[in-house]
Amino acid sequence: MKLDESQIDAWLAEHSDWRREGDMLRHERTFASFSAAIAFVVQAGFLAEAADHHPDLDIRWCTVRIGLTTHDFGGITAKDFALAEALSSTVDD
Repeated sequence: MKLDESQIDAWLAEHSDWRREGDMLRHERTFASFSAAIAFVVQAGFLAEAADHHPDLDIRWCTVRIGLTTHDFGGITAKDFALAEALSSTVDD
């Protein structure tokens, strides 16, 4: 189920490294090297498969940009929050 504005705002207040862009959660991570960025993307892929929820990932040298939305519901859902938290908890290499 698509979350309402107050739920999204409350979550964002507790997760300052994420921002909202329309109906999508956005996050950007910069790594020490290209190989570390790729390792994160591989880890993100495993997390996404386990959650059966797949983010938009954009790799620019040492920076990975992440976008999360639930297309089936046309916006941000609890699945997006859960995967965002899992991705945020990964360790930088």
